[in-house]
Amino acid sequence: MSWIFLLLAGVGEMSGMLFLKLSEGFRKRIPTILAIVSGGLSLYFLSLSLKDLPIGTAYGIWTGIGSVGTVLIGILLFKEKANVKRLFFVSCIVIGVVGLKLVS
Repeated sequence: MSWIFLLLAGVGEMSGMLFLKLSEGFRKRIPTILAIVSGGLSLYFLSLSLKDLPIGTAYGIWTGIGSVGTVLIGILLFKEKANVKRLFFVSCIVIGVVGLKLVS
């Protein structure tokens, strides 16, 4: 169950960043509220995953999911550049996250 909590925490991190972007510097009320709620849920699920997972592994995977997911959201929704270098370094994060999962 801890891995499911960690996945939910990562999704919360990604959605929090999406709503943070949409809040336009906390000027839009609904996206601001959603960013705060998403961030809170992300931390809550992360805390649940830490009951059974090592902190370094859980934190590394949580930030990896958030980072990769946020980059993909930027590319898909906000038309950010998806050049070879950027995708290469995102794949390095994915490899690191998979590696952390394999050694836990």
